[in-house]
Amino acid sequence: MENTHEKGFVLTEITNNGIGLITFGHPMSNSLPGHILQTLADTITALAADERTKILVLQSQGSKAFCAGASFDELINIQDLDTGLAFFSGFAKVINACRKAPKLIIGRVQGKAVGGGVGLAAATDYCFATTKADIKLSELAVGIGPFVVGPAVERKIGLAAMSELAINATEWRSAEWAKNKGLYTEIFPDEISLDTAIQKLSEKLAQSNPEAMQELKQIFWQGTENWDNLLLERAAISGRLVLSDFTRAAISAFKAK
Repeated sequence: MENTHEKGFVLTEITNNGIGLITFGHPMSNSLPGHILQTLADTITALAADERTKILVLQSQGSKAFCAGASFDELINIQDLDTGLAFFSGFAKVINACRKAPKLIIGRVQGKAVGGGVGLAAATDYCFATTKADIKLSELAVGIGPFVVGPAVERKIGLAAMSELAINATEWRSAEWAKNKGLYTEIFPDEISLDTAIQKLSEKLAQSNPEAMQELKQIFWQGTENWDNLLLERAAISGRLVLSDFTRAAISAFKAK
């Protein structure tokens, strides 16, 4: 699926040595409208099940923002609870697709990550970033909250750090901060060194025992077996809050900036 000008896209590539590349993009700072979320979840599931892949790499297009999170254009047009639940369930589907994938997922974060973008980074198993990859959970600033991505972020950086991000929703945290808290495993000064490190690890993992990696992944994600239900419950909270007058006014004000 590809429409880089208007609707965004999700692309896949499988290299000769078994590295499955998943690239998403959207002209609005790689934001995530509902159809991209669904496609991304389906793509992660399909590529993880493909016998040709040994390891997955999740990345976004361009050299600027990694992911701006939810699409404000779509948020402001939500008119009922069912639509709100369906939209926020998209983030739940992507996180659960990463969680359930039988193969390890490497994250490539080349720039800033906001809201759902932080959730995507947290849902990968080993995340590389550049020093430009600052993070922010901005949901409370527009009247919602990081309900769906919260469990994934908390799993990686702990409740205290996740609470800091969620409460102080207008302030950026540096890539160094994110590395120190455990969201990023390594950070690099530029994309060249970032990609070199990703290629090196990916090639090593592609030669590793796939059964051992699958067992490791299951151990890493122990305690999250209830997320199919939990994340949908969290999506329902966001779907309800997005209909409030407060949130509609906050989103409109943000879009007007």
